[in-house]
Amino acid sequence: MASPIKLKDILAYLGRFAPWELAESWDNVGLMLGNPDQEATGMLIALDPTLQVLEEAILKKTNIILTHHPLIFHPLKSINTATPLGKFLQKALAHDIAVVSCHTNLDIISDGVSDALARALDLRNTRPLQPAGSQPDQGFGKVGNLPTPMQGEPFFQFVAQRLRLQAMLIAGPRPATVSTIAVCGGSGSDLAGAAFTAGADIYITAELKHAVARWAEDNGLCVIDAGHFATENIVIPTLLALMTAFFAENNNPAPVLTSQRQISPLRFHIADNMPTKI
Repeated sequence: MASPIKLKDILAYLGRFAPWELAESWDNVGLMLGNPDQEATGMLIALDPTLQVLEEAILKKTNIILTHHPLIFHPLKSINTATPLGKFLQKALAHDIAVVSCHTNLDIISDGVSDALARALDLRNTRPLQPAGSQPDQGFGKVGNLPTPMQGEPFFQFVAQRLRLQAMLIAGPRPATVSTIAVCGGSGSDLAGAAFTAGADIYITAELKHAVARWAEDNGLCVIDAGHFATENIVIPTLLALMTAFFAENNNPAPVLTSQRQISPLRFHIADNMPTKI
């Protein structure tokens, strides 16, 4: 017999996996919208809480949306239902859809965003790039080693293939061979110095700042900006496996799904007849 799962049960389970108290003080995690006592009819998992994802949840009859990025980041002084956020809140409330977000708490835990990125690149013997939390395996970013060293150019192709990228931004010198790799999913420009100190041959992150790119040039560190979406959406299968197991443990047949509509909001335009270096 199926056991009902309430939103508060999901919050408690996620809190054991990625403790809410690990989140940075400026962050907003946990319940964004909804009634803790409502029963789950299904869950849709996505990186961002967008109107498109909400429409997908309605279509698929899943009344819980789990995201990495928070629906509500800054305190609201008013709710203008003509804005995208206001429209989202209005429609979600009208359809009794709850939203839960795991943000920096999911970044810090040992099986979080950067761990998923490190696994996608086959890194071994990983450790936090910037320790945080109460455990030695907790922190932002990861640094580890490839199973065997690779030549630089094939490694760039390997990264693009694993992250399903058409193109990547690269700062600093391209190493002839690579072995030690540092990663940080999402906006990790500020950890370039930590990657350099850790002895990384290449640092892979997103939203690389211009000044940090110049710093990388001067210090001989190769940095790949692989994009925010690609370096964080990689954790969605982890959340899918986690929540699928939770529903199964409770003999609950409600569907646990990932968004099939959400893609990166950024596109590459490759110009014709342009020099290879700009």
